[in-house]
Amino acid sequence: MRILQAANFVAPHSGGIKTMLNHLAEGYATAGHEVVMLIPGERNRTTARPFGRLVEIAAPQVPMTGGYRMITRWNAVEDVLAAVGPDRVEVSDRFTLSRIGPWARARGIPSVVFSHERLDAILRFHLGRVMPTRRIADGWNRRLASSFDTVVCTTRWAAGEFIRIGTRNLAHVPLGIDVDEFHPSRRDLAVRSEMARGADAVLLVAVRLSPEKRPDLLIPMVEELLRREVNVRLVVCGDGSVRDMVTEQAFGLPVTMAGFVGDRERLATMLASADVVVAPGPYETFGLAALEAMACGTPVVASSSGALPELVRNGAGRTAPSDPVAMADAVVDLLRAGPPVRVAARRRAQAYSWDATVAGMLRLHGASAEVTTRMTGPRLTASTRHGHNWAT
Repeated sequence: MRILQAANFVAPHSGGIKTMLNHLAEGYATAGHEVVMLIPGERNRTTARPFGRLVEIAAPQVPMTGGYRMITRWNAVEDVLAAVGPDRVEVSDRFTLSRIGPWARARGIPSVVFSHERLDAILRFHLGRVMPTRRIADGWNRRLASSFDTVVCTTRWAAGEFIRIGTRNLAHVPLGIDVDEFHPSRRDLAVRSEMARGADAVLLVAVRLSPEKRPDLLIPMVEELLRREVNVRLVVCGDGSVRDMVTEQAFGLPVTMAGFVGDRERLATMLASADVVVAPGPYETFGLAALEAMACGTPVVASSSGALPELVRNGAGRTAPSDPVAMADAVVDLLRAGPPVRVAARRRAQAYSWDATVAGMLRLHGASAEVTTRMTGPRLTASTRHGHNWAT
């Protein structure tokens, strides 16, 4: 079976969607299927990968997103679709790539769309009460759900806006975690000392600097902890459109802006070496970074809004309103709880696996997750209708 994965907002520094695409592609390939992954890039390019092919379509950067790109040329997408000849399509985008759904339906090709964000919440965050955000989201989601055979949500909270409008073609497939890569054994006292600048400090880590992740709450939380005479050091990993704002907020405070950490082993070591990971974003539809921290045995302080309360359970951390004082309370509570919370965090993360995610998606595709003989033959056929040979 040839599966086409298509996504916008995937870049070298991107997080959850890119991680999911790669794990699914590897799982599909292990089960004997072939994958073509379609993403935006600086230029048109096709690259051989172990799972099949990575196809990049030249796409402009979206302002104020920290370098993310969005494919805008539908004719280029049509060329790729015609060249690939997929048996199944998976789309991780609500916007320009949602046209793949009707394209697939017209050709009798089963289609899946992932809902990676809660549209009503994102619109409310950016537009407030200026516009009827719920009505806009409901209309958009009805069109999206009617364009694909299945809408996949990773948590109950993510599914809420589709349940509200009575969507029938809804499926729940949680994401997974590599519990071997993210493991308590990654804890390293030398790395911890480096992160804490040699001080005997409470070490907090936060990941991602997108506005909807609410990194603006991190520095006021640190200030609140300092007022309580907690010797704290915050390390902020990741990059994003609000990095300069957070850097300015943090001036003169025990805060390290570590930038994007591209080495997954290094990131796992940093997470495992921390005392608490803080995830203040109230709009998470899953929270892969929080789950990675928990797999490392590090408890999480997460927003009590969004999907994270579905993950941060059974003593694996604390949830609190997206408020600096409430988050500081949760940090102090976790520090008082001691080592048992690290055990609970690890145990909770072990309930999630990429194998289960792959198996769930293959069931939706009407296929087995069992390993079969790898397909042979051409992966792409040439198509130059709009000027690029996607078979190269």
